[in-house]
Amino acid sequence: MQQATTAPETSYYDYIIVGGGTAGCPLAATLSRNSTVLLLERGGSPYGNPNITNLSAFGAALSDLSPSSPSQRFVSEDGVLSARARMLGGGSCLNAGFYSRAATQYARDAGWEGGLANESYGWVEKVVAFEPPVREWQSAVRDGLVEAGVVPYNGFTYDHISGTKVGGTIFDTDGRRHTAADLLQYADPDGLTVLLHATVHEILFRIKVHLGYTGEPRPKAHGVVFRDASGVKHSAYLKPASKNEVIITAGALGSPQLLMLSGLGPADHLKAHNITVVLDQPLVGQGMSDNPMNAVFVPSPVPVGVSLIEVVGITRFGSYIEAASGENFAGQSSPVDFGMFSPKIGQLSTVPPKQRTPEAIAKAVETMSALNPAVFQGGFLLEKVMGPLSTGHLELRTLNPNDNPSVTFNYFKEPEDLQRCVDGIRIIERIIESKAFSKFKLDYLTVPALLNMTASFPVNLLPKHANASTSLEQFCKDTVMTIWHYHGGCQVGKVVDRDYKVLGVDGLRVIDGSTFNSSPGTNPQATVMMLG
Repeated sequence: MQQATTAPETSYYDYIIVGGGTAGCPLAATLSRNSTVLLLERGGSPYGNPNITNLSAFGAALSDLSPSSPSQRFVSEDGVLSARARMLGGGSCLNAGFYSRAATQYARDAGWEGGLANESYGWVEKVVAFEPPVREWQSAVRDGLVEAGVVPYNGFTYDHISGTKVGGTIFDTDGRRHTAADLLQYADPDGLTVLLHATVHEILFRIKVHLGYTGEPRPKAHGVVFRDASGVKHSAYLKPASKNEVIITAGALGSPQLLMLSGLGPADHLKAHNITVVLDQPLVGQGMSDNPMNAVFVPSPVPVGVSLIEVVGITRFGSYIEAASGENFAGQSSPVDFGMFSPKIGQLSTVPPKQRTPEAIAKAVETMSALNPAVFQGGFLLEKVMGPLSTGHLELRTLNPNDNPSVTFNYFKEPEDLQRCVDGIRIIERIIESKAFSKFKLDYLTVPALLNMTASFPVNLLPKHANASTSLEQFCKDTVMTIWHYHGGCQVGKVVDRDYKVLGVDGLRVIDGSTFNSSPGTNPQATVMMLG
């Protein structure tokens, strides 16, 4: 890895990959075996950063709002706070670590060759996937799921099968995270150049017209312009060969944003920003989706160890049940941090989405910091809607690739998404009331009381509607958060073909979560790495 400031003003490669994330790293590794590859990453290196490496520090990177943070916060137009990665290894540097493959049917629908997909998953798993420890609290959730009817119990498996299972994790037995950047160990170092703090500003196109050719001339990608940390401009070009390509792996926000900044997108929108239109492609930025997540905090009468996601219930009605626990809600760190459900990282279900202002977050952090740590003993049971069916769109706000685009997800616009949330919360109620979970529940707290929990609890699930515990629909809408599985914007069949080639231009592909029509498996990272 080297800093982009060391790069020459002009360079030439067989492949140029934009975005060193969960898809970009494995892609660069495999292509480097037979070609020269330039991998451009706008963030820094994950190595030597304990906030990324250590399981116990989960949430620290997400709550770091500094310009050099590995995470960049954004707020959707729906009012839900979220984050995007800015680091070699991408989202695998920030997430809760759960590793689980897509369903066989998902792979079939995507047109992936089954044997090749399985081989690619195996290639990823050799380096980054582990079996989690599953201690007492996660075991209680697992047994509670089975008691609640999420059957059969399928044991430990990476496969997506209906029922309850223990999935993989990218945290090893010492609690150390292994990110997609680790997949670069498969690369041929002679074939790969990795530049850090390299922000791509545009893809360069030229119009190719053959002699005697009468059709519409097609734009062909032939390079990119990027800037280093000092703001100095560099150009990287493809060597002249028919197979050479620019490949965009910048994520569900970054990829459609970069296509638009480069002149590929809805013509009217591009013209409004004074961008020269290379190709009028109205579907760039469409089909944006984010799987809604809703959680219930369950205070425990006994101390609970730290665990991120280890167990999942794959229901037959389209909801996934997962859980996280432990001292990282009160934490050894001061001021108090709350892991996956911290207001510091924007997971603030205490107030309805549109009211989640910086002031509201600051107030929540302050309130929580003043509380007795015993209050935070316990864990969260969460529910994620599969799909989802509701979609929105993405638009440019500025011409600066470092700025977040504007994105709308339209959570629960489709009634089926809302029904799946309600059904998922009902399963969570059954887990809380199960025999298996009884040790970790305070007898006097009924499920409605948990749903309408008082303000003294960390993520006070008291929405602004007094009937939250009686109307689960209202509860779902008011307490919606992200589980960071947003996708779409460059979808297969709309913006790219089944080989991920951008329609209407040559020499350009997009390979990442922006191409998905729905989120793969219970958690997408395994499939994004496999795809790369």
